[in-house]
Amino acid sequence: MGDDAGVLAHVTSANVACGFHGGDARTARATCGLAVRHGVVVGAHVSYRDLAGFGRRFLDVDPHELTDEVVYQVGALQALARVAGTAVRYVKPHGALYTAIAHHEAQAGAVVRAVVEVDPTLPLLAQPGSVVARLAQAAGLRVVPEGFPDRAYTADGRLVPRSTAGAVVHDPQEVARRAVRLALDGTTTTADGDRVLLAVESLCVHGDTPQAVAVAAATRAALDEAGVPVATFL
Repeated sequence: MGDDAGVLAHVTSANVACGFHGGDARTARATCGLAVRHGVVVGAHVSYRDLAGFGRRFLDVDPHELTDEVVYQVGALQALARVAGTAVRYVKPHGALYTAIAHHEAQAGAVVRAVVEVDPTLPLLAQPGSVVARLAQAAGLRVVPEGFPDRAYTADGRLVPRSTAGAVVHDPQEVARRAVRLALDGTTTTADGDRVLLAVESLCVHGDTPQAVAVAAATRAALDEAGVPVATFL
């Protein structure tokens, strides 16, 4: 859905789709190979089983089924990463699943169980202060709180729904400015123009927008210029 090779030239970690919301065995293996060539760490980008909706529609999945499907996705990418010469180093839920487990107790627990069962040493990326972050910490997982410089936030630190105008920030320079603020003082601009505190350890930019490469390049350049050391969180 985008220029993955172009984006990978500017990032330190890549969330690789496992086939449920996007990609397939061939693209996942190829992306892992690209990550190896760029020295980029690979993470399993797990989601609802929703190719038609690109994983951006909430699905009321039975928690036990959701656990199995997350295990399935991580396991598939582990095999593809291995043959590409790398390994899955963390787990990052995608889209509507990521949004849901910020507050949905049962689904959050299902995702946490899946990671614990597959490999309890794998870090889990999550929204700061989310239900899944709390449950993951209680289960002994390392939680990596992350921020999105290319997304709008509400006053309580939640992501503005994609159905709302302005939910996605497309201007590369604005995304870069937000990234620097998040890195230096842990704040970002809300949809109302105020500031909200977000203590994060990782910054995520999306690879499926038309401006993805320009956003990634501008963000990396701005962080470098601000003296922010850019490295994987692992």
